[in-house]
Amino acid sequence: MELSTDTVLASLEMSEIKSDDGSSEGDAYYESLPAHASLSTHMTAGAVAGVLEHTVMFPVDSVKTRMQSLQPDPKAQYSSVYGALKRIVQTEGFFRPLRGLNITVLGAGPAHALYFACYEQIKRSLSDVIQNGGNSHIANGIAGSVATVLHDAVMNPAEVVKQRMQMYNSPYRSLYDCVVTVSRKEGLAAFYRSYSTQLTMNIPFQAMHFITYEFMQERFNPQRQYRPETHILSGAAAGAVSAAVTTPLDVCKTLLNTQENVALSSAHVSGHLTGMVNTFRTVYRLGGVPAFFKGVRARVIYQMPSTAIAWSVYEFFKYFLTQHEPNFQELGRASVKTGPT
Repeated sequence: MELSTDTVLASLEMSEIKSDDGSSEGDAYYESLPAHASLSTHMTAGAVAGVLEHTVMFPVDSVKTRMQSLQPDPKAQYSSVYGALKRIVQTEGFFRPLRGLNITVLGAGPAHALYFACYEQIKRSLSDVIQNGGNSHIANGIAGSVATVLHDAVMNPAEVVKQRMQMYNSPYRSLYDCVVTVSRKEGLAAFYRSYSTQLTMNIPFQAMHFITYEFMQERFNPQRQYRPETHILSGAAAGAVSAAVTTPLDVCKTLLNTQENVALSSAHVSGHLTGMVNTFRTVYRLGGVPAFFKGVRARVIYQMPSTAIAWSVYEFFKYFLTQHEPNFQELGRASVKTGPT
């Protein structure tokens, strides 16, 4: 196959042409990404962002799960995130904070691919209706909420397995052992026992998350160009606010996922704990109002960098894939035109 040299050079030069305000045409293309980028672009960027978000901060997530335990073992009572990580590594091994990471990676890729693709499509459609294509907080909130329903449908079973493997003295030897044991003893419904609570938590979390992110972008990056520092700052702020406000629901979700035996026995709960209302009552009975904010510091410490990573990686891949799309398409057309030699 031969490529036309003029065609290739022309397509490469297009990305370097500057507009009157000093920005490149590539930036303009990036700004109009929701209208032009393919679904695969959003899904690829979302999948990579999701995997990195969950893996980089996973040890802190393990600490958060343990700190939310309502009746922790005396050997698993921690006063700080750093102190918890240090003790876990010293007493349980260097890799113990990473237990459950494998199922998280398996779930995060497809879950976040659906999440970001759905968000971008719905946000664009609603913004066209509400604000004639401009930024709309209502559109951002609705898009984030709908995207969450799809994300949690994929991620909830992974969360159940992950949190059971993160707990102190977890009885499960491996990912496979956990899935098989839970399925056999509690049925497949156990993997979705916390789904309604997760949605109740994540819908306001994501609505607040996207509204905060888009608000910060509006303030610090009104031209919507690719500027990594604004994506990191906006993502961190969105994660911190959303995480702090929804911590009580996260505590309930953790109890539903782990079915913590000691806590349920203390609350005189027989069998398995089900239902959001019952879970709220149980948490209150075991620790009052303060119990709903157990692990709030660890949750914020986890969410700030995680959300910053997710958005910065997502925006980078959107930018990278979008910048290369026109060149790839031009090269493809040139190849077809010249044909085989």
